[in-house]
Amino acid sequence: MREIIHLQAGQCGNQIGSKFWEVISEEHGIEADGKFRGQSDYQLERTNVYYHEVSGGLYVPRAILVDLEPGTLNVIRSSKYGGLFRPDNFINGQSGAGNNWAKGHYTEGAELIEPIMDAVRKEAEVCDCLQGFQLCQSLGGGTGSGLGTLLISKVREEYPDRIMNTFSVLPSPKVSDTVTEAYNSTLSIHQLLENTDETYCIDNEALYDICNRTLKLQNPTYGDLNHLVSSTMSGVTTCLRFPGQLNADLRKLAVNMVPFPRLHFFITGFAPLTARGKEHYTALTVQELTQQMFDGRNMMAACDPRNGKYLTVAAMFRGRVSIKEVDEQMLNIQNKNSPYFVEWIPNNVKTAVCDIPPKGLKMSVTFIGNSTAIQEMFRRIADQFKTMFNRKAFLHWYTGEGMDEMEFDEAYSNITDLISEYQQYQDAKIDDCDDAFENYDEEEEG
Repeated sequence: MREIIHLQAGQCGNQIGSKFWEVISEEHGIEADGKFRGQSDYQLERTNVYYHEVSGGLYVPRAILVDLEPGTLNVIRSSKYGGLFRPDNFINGQSGAGNNWAKGHYTEGAELIEPIMDAVRKEAEVCDCLQGFQLCQSLGGGTGSGLGTLLISKVREEYPDRIMNTFSVLPSPKVSDTVTEAYNSTLSIHQLLENTDETYCIDNEALYDICNRTLKLQNPTYGDLNHLVSSTMSGVTTCLRFPGQLNADLRKLAVNMVPFPRLHFFITGFAPLTARGKEHYTALTVQELTQQMFDGRNMMAACDPRNGKYLTVAAMFRGRVSIKEVDEQMLNIQNKNSPYFVEWIPNNVKTAVCDIPPKGLKMSVTFIGNSTAIQEMFRRIADQFKTMFNRKAFLHWYTGEGMDEMEFDEAYSNITDLISEYQQYQDAKIDDCDDAFENYDEEEEG
């Protein structure tokens, strides 16, 4: 089996990650004590992608939980599923990163990186065929962004041929949790550009909007938001965890979704999303799911896909659906909305179908889109960064930890390059490609 090692860093990363383990443990019939009490054999068939079986028939998650302060990890330890994780894989510092990327990346985090890498090596050694890593983090704080990106670069050094996949929570447009989040996010994106293969961008405001508008929850809690994120995470990884008609894995996904190495930031979505009590009034068909999943209001990132073009799209259907119908609906949506798909990548929608639906639903679909509209998010972060950096506000906290102003300049120019790359591919036409070929042929002849 192709195993995945799961890492979670910082408060946000640990909360999302723990919810993810609750959701997939339920799907695989693994109880909080690590024993399998499921209904059927298919639940056990591929558990070793995320769990390894130890003596006594217990299933232990391949997860490493990291934080620079003990608070969040203590809460997880004492929670219902706390006993599921291996005690050695809880690794925490004492002082915290104080919303400072430099502390997480260079000082406090660097002191903790060796024990974390030891835990990663131990987990990798018990794998038969390691497929890759997934990391949950937030980019606005200090630990998830600073220590998270340090961890990615160390893992990349040691396992260069494995897929690196992150679920990253980006700052929201209107709600700010941290004053320094523009600095932390820009410095993190600078790292993610170079060191990850796939980054799923999530933001709290889009999640709040889904809870308010679609699920009709008046006062959503972080528990509700984390549940949305975990349903997407479990959807993305379904095909690895259950037998299905069409299969996808992390590498297939990366190859199909990333046309240019730097453009690997994805928007995610999930359908069906219906308010409690209204499930009986909507017909769950492949057509309904397809329409919902392309709806901007179901996207978990605060950018409007109508402002850009899709380079590539992946859709993971779950449940007893007809592949023929899925293909027809996908073709139909591409034909109807052709201006929103780039014309120079034909057939740019990948589908995967898995027979096992999520708990409590007959069928569902997880959406992953590589859209040029995501430049809105990066532009917003870059503008906030520039406003503060022009005045050198809060900079002494970072230089005090040994950082150089040059690093800020580099990170800013990297993110602005990324924005212009997205814009360039959004405006590209098939004719441009033909011109490029003609020029190339002339040069060859010359």
